[in-house]
Amino acid sequence: MANHIDKLAWLHIKDGKVLCVRSHGKQMYYVPGGKREAGETDQQALLREIEEELQVKLLPESVRAYGQFSAQADGKPVGTLVKVSAYQADFSGELTCAAEIAEMAWLDSSDLAKCSVVVQLLFADLHAKGLIN
Repeated sequence: MANHIDKLAWLHIKDGKVLCVRSHGKQMYYVPGGKREAGETDQQALLREIEEELQVKLLPESVRAYGQFSAQADGKPVGTLVKVSAYQADFSGELTCAAEIAEMAWLDSSDLAKCSVVVQLLFADLHAKGLIN
């Protein structure tokens, strides 16, 4: 039986590009977010993770589901899958790297080689829908 990593992601699109982040000591970019803590809903976990990572507050009333994507987890044994539930939301504040985040970048479908496999699947979906370049 395959291992699964369940994550939440904040999908923020601007000018045909997606806000992506890279953690300290990592090469690949991913969409900001993280894992739920015990007893948290998706929305509670997403709001907490984004505030920890990027120092902005997502507006709870604006949170809406985008979709789910699964792929081999980067840097994990073969058969370990990551399932990402992506959400869109408006925010207040100024985007600033914090916690484990080393860098932010605005990426699109021309940047697939820089992205984790699950982000590549997300980008393919966004590109097919005309939401990113």
